[in-house]
Amino acid sequence: MNETELAAFEVRIQERLAELADHSASEKDAQAIVELDQQAIGRLSRMDALQNQAMAKAQQANRDIEARRLQAALVRIQEGEFGYCEDCGEEIPKGRLNLDFAATKCVSCASG
Repeated sequence: MNETELAAFEVRIQERLAELADHSASEKDAQAIVELDQQAIGRLSRMDALQNQAMAKAQQANRDIEARRLQAALVRIQEGEFGYCEDCGEEIPKGRLNLDFAATKCVSCASG
């Protein structure tokens, strides 16, 4: 993979990290503690609020995992290891990297 392609992947990874940060900031309220004041909301509304909170926390956990994987991909770019399978050392196809910037294995190693 040439320097231009690596730079393009780096830009796309940075953009995705910025998107994840924006989503995390906008979803902060959805993860807030649910009020248990029975006078304020009914039982079903509280259950719905708790379910929404749990889903927001799960989505945040998924965003955190993706962000860590993308940060690791940036490190691999800096170290010259991006785009190479961590198991066999072969080059990971660009199509696979376009689908998952943080892929660390080629198709054959990932499937077997």
